[in-house]
Amino acid sequence: MNNSLRSTVRLVGAGLRAMLVLTVVCGVIYPLVVTGIAQTAFHSKANGSEVKADGKSAGSSLLGQTYTLDKKDKDGNPLPDPKYFQPRPSAAGPNTENTRYHLTVSGASNLAADSKVLLTSVRQRRADVAKFNDVSPSSVPPDALTASASGIDPDISPAYAELQTERVAKTNHLPEAKVAQLVKDHTTGRIAGFLGDPRVNVLELNIALQKLTKG
Repeated sequence: MNNSLRSTVRLVGAGLRAMLVLTVVCGVIYPLVVTGIAQTAFHSKANGSEVKADGKSAGSSLLGQTYTLDKKDKDGNPLPDPKYFQPRPSAAGPNTENTRYHLTVSGASNLAADSKVLLTSVRQRRADVAKFNDVSPSSVPPDALTASASGIDPDISPAYAELQTERVAKTNHLPEAKVAQLVKDHTTGRIAGFLGDPRVNVLELNIALQKLTKG
């Protein structure tokens, strides 16, 4: 075997050994270590911030979802269920105007602030929210009228949750004071006291509401 062939064989052997070692280290050991640390130190986040109700998965605290009836409106959209707190509208999905959450697609409407389509949509939403909750249109907060950038925001403002309190209490035959306290108990303040805005997680609030109705 000449020197050239020996060098080639040696290089190929070294390359194969390096590939085997890196595969074991990077493809097996490293993922197992990272997974183990994540499951031990950040179990909830590592599993998608799963929220459970009655021992079953109810969704993720990071993803908004709908609370609708089996009935649909004239445009074919499911009607909101008056027994539950409703999330903010969503622009996610196959078109920019549907208000349903499609978790396979995330995104904003990308409509400009002076868009006639957006302005018409906001006016209609204000009227719909006001009618659904039997309140004045002027009392409807901004997050009830516009979608978030992701389209799947799980939170609403305390103002929007409070606006829905009377309707939720009446529909579920509960004292309004109890439902109002439920909203306060599930209101999260600003991060570190100054970052972001106070918010209410709709999924967690509705799960607590279900427990209250059963109790």
